Amino acid sequence: MKIAFFTEGGYTGKVPRNHPNMRTDVAWICALDAIHYPINQIHMVNEQFDLGIVIIPKNKEALYDYPLIKNMRSVCKKIATMQESTYWYWQGGSVQTQLWYHSILQDMDIIYCHNDMDLKYYKGITDVECRLLPTLMITDHVKTYEGERKGVMVGGNWVTAYRGFDSYIIGKILSDNITSPTTGRMKSDETLLDINHLPWIQWLDWMYELSKCKYGVQLGTAAAGTFNLNCAYLGIPCIGYDNVNTQKYLHPDLSVPDGDIEQARKIAEKLRKDENFYLYCSKVAKENYKELYHENKFNTTFSEQFKIS
Repeated sequence: MKIAFFTEGGYTGKVPRNHPNMRTDVAWICALDAIHYPINQIHMVNEQFDLGIVIIPKNKEALYDYPLIKNMRSVCKKIATMQESTYWYWQGGSVQTQLWYHSILQDMDIIYCHNDMDLKYYKGITDVECRLLPTLMITDHVKTYEGERKGVMVGGNWVTAYRGFDSYIIGKILSDNITSPTTGRMKSDETLLDINHLPWIQWLDWMYELSKCKYGVQLGTAAAGTFNLNCAYLGIPCIGYDNVNTQKYLHPDLSVPDGDIEQARKIAEKLRKDENFYLYCSKVAKENYKELYHENKFNTTFSEQFKIS
């Protein structure tokens, strides 16, 4: 199958397996052996594809006058979109933006979703075929820290999308040594907190820094769940909300309903005090990753979905 991928990235071509910033969308492009094109240059593509997948950028206004659907269909037999961020994030825009975005969704043949909840949402607001694919990591070139793991990594800062306050409260129960990635969106006064701020780094460097930590906490908004997935691959027990598939299936004993900080506190206390429980959760995470989220699982699921489409 010949696949094209369209994002706001400014490059054209395939993604090598040693790419240093193998975040979710880049991993998809690599695993699917797709050719990437900038989203605003689809009209310049002179090849034909079986499938075109687009990630609709957050800055949607730039595409209002661009015939996205027409241009995709001119070069692709089927067109799809890969969910960007949380299922509701686009509702923060103007009414015009929301109506435009919804019309784009309705014109797709396929919507690829991250979580069980997302699948139900997109099935409810569109008449489009919605498919669930496991969040993907390509781990060929991941290097890990070999020393003693210490402290806790919280999965995001204090902006609304990451809800870092909740993760901070639980992180303090686990350790006084807390690290948070800035993700390029850190609030100006976050320096008041007694935490280590990790600057924006490439994904391979991020994995190395994460591997230094003993615990993970991600009590934030449900999206692709890459933080929870990264922790599982490294065998780092992660406390998080069960509306994220990578949390629910990879860290089942550490998952709580959205907003249930009381239960998260109890789990954090047990995880810190009970070494056997910690080792068990670490083992389960690594085993479940291999069974449910290995790259082979992604490729098999993707292929099987197309056999019956």
